[in-house]
Amino acid sequence: MNDNAGQTRQAAVTPFDTAKLDRLMEEASIDVIVATSKHNTQYLMGGYKFIFFAAMDAIGHSRYLPMVIYEKGAPDHSAYVGNRMEGAEHQNNPFWTPAVHTATWGTQDAAGLAVEHLKKIGKAGGRIGIEPAFLPSDARDLLASRLDGARFVDATHVLERLRAVKTPDELAKLRRASELITDSMLATIAAARAGSTKMEIIEQLRREETNRGLHFEYCLLTLGSSHNRAGSPQAWVEGEILSIDSGGNDHGYIGDLCRMGVLGEPDAELEDLLAEVECIQQAAFAKVRAGAAGREMIVAAEAELKASPSAAFTDFFCHGMGLIAHEAPFLMTNHPVTYDGIDADKPLEAGNVISVETTMLHPKRGFIKLEDTLAITDGGYEMFGDRGRGWNRGGG
Repeated sequence: MNDNAGQTRQAAVTPFDTAKLDRLMEEASIDVIVATSKHNTQYLMGGYKFIFFAAMDAIGHSRYLPMVIYEKGAPDHSAYVGNRMEGAEHQNNPFWTPAVHTATWGTQDAAGLAVEHLKKIGKAGGRIGIEPAFLPSDARDLLASRLDGARFVDATHVLERLRAVKTPDELAKLRRASELITDSMLATIAAARAGSTKMEIIEQLRREETNRGLHFEYCLLTLGSSHNRAGSPQAWVEGEILSIDSGGNDHGYIGDLCRMGVLGEPDAELEDLLAEVECIQQAAFAKVRAGAAGREMIVAAEAELKASPSAAFTDFFCHGMGLIAHEAPFLMTNHPVTYDGIDADKPLEAGNVISVETTMLHPKRGFIKLEDTLAITDGGYEMFGDRGRGWNRGGG
């Protein structure tokens, strides 16, 4: 066991904005947060993520459950609860939290250590912020049974707001992820030939992203007139189009873009159809800047879409992104992911990062889409991965 709970420092140097978190916690009537999601524990730990459980959480009869405990106004009472093997990580690169409990193998021992720490800092009966979607039932049951008088409060919104404005370091990671995904998609399209199957093209993209240092997340791919984006033995045929939509991450920060390819030369109809998609994208871009409400972008894009000859089978969507693919700002309601567009009428902030996407499901020519990543700035925006937005030729 490696349990450094007794180690303290005079002042904890936190890797996030404690004043902002304290204000958000006060507004939500939360005394102390127990964060348990991988993305929020990574954020609160300044980017740290344990490599042993990077791919999956299960081990033995339970699962890995990292925890970061933060008391409002008292960063020196913070703690990290992690797996026993993480003691070596702490030894090499000390965690910022004054208390470190690297002594767990499952959910219940993690919850037990959290209880001990909450009692030690005098918050066992307080208003405890949790992440309900990321707290296993057995861990929550243990917390509830041992914290007499505690009130559990959903802290999801608080942590989403904390992460909404990206730091320069976060923006650099999102930029790198987007640029390398774009490079990977363009290389994959160029390498694909007549007869290349969807499974082969997806595998090629996985290699391209991995070789560039990204963690491959997914590839959604269509060929020809099909709108089916799942992998299959379907082969690319001369004259057909391709859409390639991929997510990969750089140190946890997601890149998510879509680009188009064609095997041969695009005909006039294809040029016109992609131009329609581009016009909708540009209408949205023109309204993007810090201080402008997100709804301005949506209204402008939807007006352009309504005037499009292909409006009946075209859709516009935008969403915030960062450590996860859909996060604050939340701009559209249930479109398609289930959440409310609570930020549509609020001003965009410099440092927000959004995905803007227009999708055309043409009944004959196929799936035609552009998806772009924009970082909001005071004067407008910076687009990440701003290449290959036209028809990219396959077949070398």
